[in-house]
Amino acid sequence: MKAEDTVEIDLLGKTSLADAMIITSGRSQRHVGSIADKVIQEFKGRGFGNPRVEGMPACDWVLIDAGDILIHIFRPEVRHFYNLEKIWGADRPADRSADRLAG
Repeated sequence: MKAEDTVEIDLLGKTSLADAMIITSGRSQRHVGSIADKVIQEFKGRGFGNPRVEGMPACDWVLIDAGDILIHIFRPEVRHFYNLEKIWGADRPADRSADRLAG
């Protein structure tokens, strides 16, 4: 589907929400929706069931929650505004709760 600027962020030790986060962009609302549809169909087709999906009507930002993996598909302007890579990126220190669990 030609998603752009795809990044995977390892969330282990940072949160209990998921093990990994994938962030990618589509060029337009239609492109974001098409990418999301393809990802959802792939999950279903490979026997992983129906992931929870938010944001499909507007398609500025679609969140696909597949349990251990969170997938964010943005229009570029929206992605820049929320800047999830900075919030969850590798340079982010581990949460205190994760430190307590490890120690």
